[in-house]
Amino acid sequence: MSINSTLAIDADVIRQRAKRILVTGGAGFLGSHICDRLLAQGHEVICVDNFYSSTRQNILHLLDNPCFEFIRHDVTFPLYLEVDEIYNMACPASPVHYQHDPVQTTKTSVHGAINLLGLAKRTGAKILQASTSEVYGDPVVHPQVESYWGNVNPIGPRSCYDEGKRCAETLFFDYHRQHNVKTKVVRIFNTYGPRMHPNDGRVVSNFIVQALLGEPITLFGDGSQTRSFCFADDLVEAIIRMMNSDDDFIGPVNIGNPAEFTMLQLAELVQSKIPSSSELVYRPLPTNDPTQRKPDISLAREKLDWQPTIELNEGLDRTIAYFKQFLDAQKLQQAA
Repeated sequence: MSINSTLAIDADVIRQRAKRILVTGGAGFLGSHICDRLLAQGHEVICVDNFYSSTRQNILHLLDNPCFEFIRHDVTFPLYLEVDEIYNMACPASPVHYQHDPVQTTKTSVHGAINLLGLAKRTGAKILQASTSEVYGDPVVHPQVESYWGNVNPIGPRSCYDEGKRCAETLFFDYHRQHNVKTKVVRIFNTYGPRMHPNDGRVVSNFIVQALLGEPITLFGDGSQTRSFCFADDLVEAIIRMMNSDDDFIGPVNIGNPAEFTMLQLAELVQSKIPSSSELVYRPLPTNDPTQRKPDISLAREKLDWQPTIELNEGLDRTIAYFKQFLDAQKLQQAA
């Protein structure tokens, strides 16, 4: 066999292994990291985003990659593509963004799910839904397990996101039962890392940006409410493992870091890492803000052989370095 024949065979093997993968919300915080990882694995990636809460900056480094394609599109309208897998990451995830246009937020979760499930049904693609720990509402079960049905206010200011994601889960399971669509559902707990939006209202980015700018660090309530923070790299690893898991395991599965911190502990840790004049200030707790949040990840450990590896100290250092660079670049642009 000639060298050219061998190379041709190797190229065919690579093409057979590579998939054409759609990532909706692919220019967002987590979506862009998923695009990075899939491209590094040799797949073709179609990134779809309407830039409602994301930014082109997150995918600029990918635009020259011949295996990457970007389409500006709103998932509340149908998509007509040929793909092997779909990661549905499309929906604003921070209260500032999803409460700005609550009707559109609900449409993105519900209409978006219907459109993408229809695409998966037509093409035979496997589809993963990025759901959320917010489906548990303000939980009375702690830590939260997948079998817990939640304690959610259906008519509050956060309901557009909470109930939209709950309805999307319903659609995913019904398309699986009724149409045999290959579905996967992950429930994402608080995640942080590079490419977070600096003004998205999420606590990690809030505290870091406020400290870097020397502004007061804002705590809501008395700071005793808890969250569990998972670094983006760990979370993306879990999401991709879920997509590649046995088709019989559709979830839902919690993915997040079970290490629990109060908001006051987080604020003091950020203060210790960023020398500044920032003081802690207290504001009233927002309506329906959960008082505690911690995932039980036993199912992820069992089914995905996954658990987070990056502790908060390391993750914060990497996130702070990103925001320092981001803010410095903004200053240079303003000075130019």
